[in-house]
Amino acid sequence: MKIILAYSGGLDTSVLVHWYAQSKNVEVITYCGDVGQEEELDGLEEKALATGASAHRTLNLVDEFANDFIFPMVRGNAIYESQYLLGTSIARPLIAKAQVDIAREFGATAVAHGATGKGNDQCRFELTFSALAPDLEILAPWRDAEFRKTFPGRKQMIEYCQHHGIDVEASASKPYSMDRNLWHISYEAGILEDPWFDPTTPDNRGMYKLTVDPELAPDTPQYIELEFEKGNCVAIDGDRFTPSAIVKELNQTAGKHGIGRVDLVENRFVGMKSRGVYETPGGTILLHAHRQLETLTMDRDLMHLRDSLIPRYAELIYYGFWYAPEREALQALIDESQKTVTGIVRLKLYKGNITTVGRKSDQSLYDMEIASMDDDESDYKPEDAGGFIRLNGLRLKERARKQGFKV
Repeated sequence: MKIILAYSGGLDTSVLVHWYAQSKNVEVITYCGDVGQEEELDGLEEKALATGASAHRTLNLVDEFANDFIFPMVRGNAIYESQYLLGTSIARPLIAKAQVDIAREFGATAVAHGATGKGNDQCRFELTFSALAPDLEILAPWRDAEFRKTFPGRKQMIEYCQHHGIDVEASASKPYSMDRNLWHISYEAGILEDPWFDPTTPDNRGMYKLTVDPELAPDTPQYIELEFEKGNCVAIDGDRFTPSAIVKELNQTAGKHGIGRVDLVENRFVGMKSRGVYETPGGTILLHAHRQLETLTMDRDLMHLRDSLIPRYAELIYYGFWYAPEREALQALIDESQKTVTGIVRLKLYKGNITTVGRKSDQSLYDMEIASMDDDESDYKPEDAGGFIRLNGLRLKERARKQGFKV
């Protein structure tokens, strides 16, 4: 049997390579989708081969990730449960899609992942496999009773790696899981499973990798200008960049000002609550600026319609339905709504905070003559407001008269 294993070099997948190759006598080909893990990719192929893989592929997916996944999601202002910027969620369908391509290249009959049997990632990987390659067998070891008996927890996995000389970053002193990509870093499990645990104390703050503690951020604010075209950020302070370079640049800028940290308890797709800590510095700025420009350029009722769909759109991404027809249909509506979202937003960054200090656009729907409290001539006639209010208040008056409504 030949399988393609989604491989990160972390604790879970390092154990899986060795376990499949040695205990199950399976040919394991490891694959890693480079979606911006940075130094986590160093030495990955050598480590995979030394651990038992017969071959390894690392595919550079960074530009595709930014162009075809991150930016469409930003156009939709997708935030799950009003807090989570979907950093892990949005990367999984791309990683799984490329894994299918590797399976075709090597003639493999199965794909495998190291996602826990209690988490969301198993759904995201397998729903993508189902949509793109229904013929491939899916191996999910965390749902394998034999595997779970051998490795009931991270402690046993760490001990297994130590026994077999497999180098992993996780340790008994810092037993938490970390997932990084261009958009964010997530931290969960282990010591973070206690929702009362504070990772921001001086003793614990070393966990964070992308952002400085806001208390230690510069005492001088920084101003930046973001330029958008049809909902996509194309320039920072007048300098044009590719989507991936935009995110990288904003990560650095926001990170040094302590912007983009979120600590939340979220509702997983499988039904349980979980605690996660996230760093999404550049994304936090990007979403903030995008929304500010929309307030200037987007029709009210179109915005309200689109906004009513954001929770559903974010859910689809969070659950793993990127390649589902309903997500594609929502994306078409979202992209149609972005045709006029073009202009510049000016922001002030200071100690974990983002303040909007200006926005302008040739597509602006804001009219100073209409909005002014002074008696300027415009299409708006204050006299018309009386009839407008009377008509909207008619049903309220009738309710009070006929049904005796009282506070």
